[in-house]
Amino acid sequence: MKINFNEVETQTLPHFKDGEGAFIVKMFTDESGKIMRGTLEPGSTIGYHKHEGNCEIIYILSGTGKCLYDDGEETLAAGDCHYCPEGHSHSLINNGVENLEFFAVVK
Repeated sequence: MKINFNEVETQTLPHFKDGEGAFIVKMFTDESGKIMRGTLEPGSTIGYHKHEGNCEIIYILSGTGKCLYDDGEETLAAGDCHYCPEGHSHSLINNGVENLEFFAVVK
């Protein structure tokens, strides 16, 4: 099944998961999960949250940022992949000077 994100409506979700700024996203959702093409502008975050009943994979397309993951912190840049298994917690933070663009799957 092909998903053309150029044809998916852009949503702006302010304070997503109690984060700062807005999460700009093109999202495909079905009964199995979510596939997202997301953007965080500089200073924006996705708030710290726990994955219960699902997991998440985030692949960084451009920009730089960091994840708070359980008790640690990971620096992320284009080409990096962050995985948050079920039962673990994380957040995504754009602490860079350009947009942080990423592809994410929640399953």
